[in-house]
Amino acid sequence: MPNIGAPGYILLIILALLLFGPNKLPELGRAVGRTFREFKNGARDILSEDERTERKDSKDSKDSVVKASQTTSSEVQPQPEDKRLS
Repeated sequence: MPNIGAPGYILLIILALLLFGPNKLPELGRAVGRTFREFKNGARDILSEDERTERKDSKDSKDSVVKASQTTSSEVQPQPEDKRLS
C-alpha cells in the first residue's frame, strides 16, 4: 500500500477546507476528539470491569478452599463403623 506523503496531506487539507469551510473544521476536529476520548474511556471501563470480575472469581475460589480446609472435627459427621470388616 503506497504512503500518502506530504503532498497528499496538503491536498486533503485543501479539500476539507473547500468542503466544510474554515469555521466548521475546528468543530469537526473537536467532535472527532470527543468521539475518540469516549471510545477510549468505554474500552478502559470494559477492561477494568473484566479484571475486577476475574479477581473476584479467583478470590471466591480461594475462599472456598480456605473454608473447606478450616473445618473442625466437630463439623465432620462421624461415619458408623462397619462391624462386618472386623
